[in-house]
Amino acid sequence: MIQTVVKRDGRIVGYNEEKIKAAIRKAMLATETGEDESLIQRIADRIGSRGREQMSVEDIQDMVELELMKSPRKEVARCYINYRHKRSVARKAKTRDIFLEIINAKNNDITRENANMNADSPAGMMMKFASETTKPFVDDYLLSEEAREAVRKNYLHIHDKDYYPTKSLTCVQHPLDKILENGFMANHGESRPAKRIETASVLACISMETAQNEMHGGQAIPAFDFYLAPFVRRTFIEELQYFEEATGMNCHHLYDTEIDDYIMRSLDGLDGPQRAIQHAINRTAERVHQAMEAFIHNMNTIHSRGGNQVVFSSINYGTDTSAEGRCIIRELLHSTYEGVGNGATAIFPIQIWKKKRGISYLPGDRNYDLYQLACKVTARRFFPNFVNLDATYNYHELWREDDPKRYRYEVATMGCRTRVFENRFGEKTSIGRGNLSFSTINIVRLAIECMDIADPNERTDAFFKKLDSMLDITARQLCDRFEFQKTALDKQFPLLMSQLWNGSENLKPGDTIESVINQGTLGIGFIGLAECLIALTGKHHGESQESQALGLRIVGHMRERVQEYSQRYQHNFSVLATPAEGLSGRFTRRDRKDFGIIPGVTDKIYYTNSNHVPVYYHCSPKHKAQVEAPYHELTGGGHIFYVEIDGDATHNPEAISAVVDLMDKYNMGYCSVNHNRNRCMDCGYEDATDDLKECPQCHSTHIDRLQRITGYLVGTTDRWNSGKLAELNDRVVHK
Repeated sequence: MIQTVVKRDGRIVGYNEEKIKAAIRKAMLATETGEDESLIQRIADRIGSRGREQMSVEDIQDMVELELMKSPRKEVARCYINYRHKRSVARKAKTRDIFLEIINAKNNDITRENANMNADSPAGMMMKFASETTKPFVDDYLLSEEAREAVRKNYLHIHDKDYYPTKSLTCVQHPLDKILENGFMANHGESRPAKRIETASVLACISMETAQNEMHGGQAIPAFDFYLAPFVRRTFIEELQYFEEATGMNCHHLYDTEIDDYIMRSLDGLDGPQRAIQHAINRTAERVHQAMEAFIHNMNTIHSRGGNQVVFSSINYGTDTSAEGRCIIRELLHSTYEGVGNGATAIFPIQIWKKKRGISYLPGDRNYDLYQLACKVTARRFFPNFVNLDATYNYHELWREDDPKRYRYEVATMGCRTRVFENRFGEKTSIGRGNLSFSTINIVRLAIECMDIADPNERTDAFFKKLDSMLDITARQLCDRFEFQKTALDKQFPLLMSQLWNGSENLKPGDTIESVINQGTLGIGFIGLAECLIALTGKHHGESQESQALGLRIVGHMRERVQEYSQRYQHNFSVLATPAEGLSGRFTRRDRKDFGIIPGVTDKIYYTNSNHVPVYYHCSPKHKAQVEAPYHELTGGGHIFYVEIDGDATHNPEAISAVVDLMDKYNMGYCSVNHNRNRCMDCGYEDATDDLKECPQCHSTHIDRLQRITGYLVGTTDRWNSGKLAELNDRVVHK
């Protein structure tokens, strides 16, 4: 006798014969003879008594078909079979519609979910097919009931849900020195250790490309200057050896000569050892420049993930004060300033300047000249962004200026904003670690549900009660995902779990990755603080001190709760100021449908990213900094401060340094500057003319604005989803 039924989504429910009778009745009513209640009951009785104790929906429906075929009403069987087919088609209709949109290269929020992906290419289409069919599988079989309901009701978004079944991790900061010194093996290819700067540059690219295929997030190098510096000296020695061969002069005693800087100068008037040294310096600087140029070019052309996406790459640099490290930094900045191809701005890697007092920020600092150059480059090319090593929460007690490996104690970030530093289960460092997974709470919806409560204190209390419930659900969901991820085998990640992740060198191919990944972070993110505050108080935090106080209380409460979760579940939980891209519009669409248009809350088609002041709000950079700065210390999983400046920034690098000064003054952790930059998509011409319609160089009208979407650039806004395009159009200059 049937007791329970396994539904299509995996849930087990009690057997209900009324559902069988209703389905047979619908089939009978579709025939000329009509319904026969006695036959309906007989079939239901036979199925209920003859079936197994637990059966699937499909097996029960197969039994109904057989019973109808054996009955005098065979025409009902045909109608029932047709009914089942129509129901099956209806269940697949949404998937069919999505597939047709992908096939027809429709420009919509499904195909433009990730602006860094070309979903119109064959490989991109395959990725979207896989993505859209995998997500329902995750909902049905891998999520708990409470997590599935939170997602369904628009309270929670699980990032990279399509990668959930692969057990992959989000991102990692590459210990590139291991690869450069030891080489690496990936699949069928083996790479020898690097000997010269050109090889080191290529290995850096290949390392990030290979790891990108093993992960669902981004790849970063935490100390690009320190890692590549040794190969500048090796290249210098190689050039001295070439000089020896050409001149017959013995230069062995010059290999270790002290060099203050690798600056190209004329050889006129030089002879003997001085001529040899300067010749080698000139050739070395030239080769370093070419290597950096090749690195940037490769990071914008090497594709990963089946060939549809360039590597989502970031590099951190700026604090190596050695002559060799400075050479890497200088030539990287020069190459970035020159651009790629026809002088176009390079989209990747996202470059991040490490700002450190006494090292790379103030007049008199060894790398101050390079900091000034970085500001000049940013004014033209948007990069580098700036990370603040002087922020109180970025301090490391082991950092020493005279330590040649001090970069181990310097925080590094991913370009979109992800931060990993504190660690309960190993060394406090950014290197060899990353985020495991993260999920974002729709705090706007929680606030909307409390709007009808008249008393402000009761309204706020109700909100925090809802927030606590969602935080608990999100923490459990992230723990569930961790439990699934940790069962992955070392051999599933040939590079990541051999040389990149801390402790992975001790794993064997058949081992699980459980013993090493707990050094990563589980991020709980949030979106729409501005709209949340408007729903609760009537104003956002940029226009009201009361709202600002509540905003800090909300995010501060989230930080307190993640600290509790870290202790309770023994994982590295963190609060993330979510870099929402497709999510900014997805949450809003559902909330508008459920609650209608609420002024200041759902009246736009996007929610404001994380804790930012709304992009449409007119204020000065200083005011924006004062409002947003306190949230950086509360969001240890990642944060960023943006400023929009007016005019042609190319001629105003001082405007860039002024923003970095704000970051320093208000204890912010990470910042970047947006400005107007037009790009001709036909010839690559760029300028800052307002509303440029025609290219002055080739007269093309195919003009696009180069803009930052969350933390990275996108070469064309054609790949932006509707929510982010609406946000772009609403952005105002801060002045």
